[in-house]
Amino acid sequence: MAKLGDDPLDPHAHTDDHVVDGALRPPTLAEFRGQPRVAEQLGLVLAAAQHRGAVPDHVLLSGPPGLGKTTLAMIIANEVGAPLRISSGPAIQHAGDLAAILSGLAEGEVFFLDEIHRMSRPAEEMLYLAMEDFRVDVIVGKGPGATEIPLEIPRFTLVGATTRAGLLPGPLRDRFGFTGQLDYYDAADLVGIVRRSAALLGVDVDGTSAEVIASRSRGTPRIANRLLRRVRDYALVKASGRVSPSVAAAALELYEVDELGLDRLDRAVLEAVCVRFGGGPVGLSTLAMSVGEETETVEEVAEPYLIRQGFLMRTPRGRVATPRAWRHLGLSIPPGRADLFTDFDA
Repeated sequence: MAKLGDDPLDPHAHTDDHVVDGALRPPTLAEFRGQPRVAEQLGLVLAAAQHRGAVPDHVLLSGPPGLGKTTLAMIIANEVGAPLRISSGPAIQHAGDLAAILSGLAEGEVFFLDEIHRMSRPAEEMLYLAMEDFRVDVIVGKGPGATEIPLEIPRFTLVGATTRAGLLPGPLRDRFGFTGQLDYYDAADLVGIVRRSAALLGVDVDGTSAEVIASRSRGTPRIANRLLRRVRDYALVKASGRVSPSVAAAALELYEVDELGLDRLDRAVLEAVCVRFGGGPVGLSTLAMSVGEETETVEEVAEPYLIRQGFLMRTPRGRVATPRAWRHLGLSIPPGRADLFTDFDA
């Protein structure tokens, strides 16, 4: 049974992604492709802060995994010439953990807090005060004799990243001076990202080959870079290192990634809904068991893309396949099910 993170199309970072992604990340906003509106707005925020000689406002970046939230945090630190401190919400389970980090920051430092929505409530409440007044209250002692000591901390810029902005409480969201919502990338931007990454990796990839990789990357740069590495390895072993459109397509077929960006898991989910459950509705746990995967894998890796591409619907009664799913599998909609899809294009 596959685990979350084993799938080449999983948008979450794999263990082998961290080192390679670090080398491929653009260092400046000028080199950051895609998200033009967010990049322009963020550039204005940083430039204005530098003109004032002030620390930039706190920044909240939200959006699906793999779209560049960590990259933008690194770019912010690079643009203002400040050190970058990195932590994550799950790693901060006590207010003391956060106090130790904040008290160790240097003036103007950028503090990147990934998965900020998963921070503990006591730490979250301490963060309110730190973001607004640049102070933390440290409690010394226990019980009736406990004393609260205010501790001033240097002015810093918090960059929070979340894939689930709705889980952030209002008081925390309101303390961010700038909020950027990252969206999936279009094909042209992904082609540019693939070609830039290929040049950095020393791989000769022409525009057409880059299009083959980009078109199967689910609008996600992290997946595009991962598929590029798979294509590079295939070309090295099977084609003397030369990447052509046919080599790229053959490499991705080997990894079961089709021309629409669907892989084995996606097709297994669609086949289960269409064939085993007659088009649905079917519950998530039943669907996951039928394809031999964990519910988290189906829900976090397969479902978002299938729903976004119009292959699957969520309904109060469960998951339902759309006409596009039947067509993609080369199946005909059973006559008894056709009336469910009258609102869809045939």
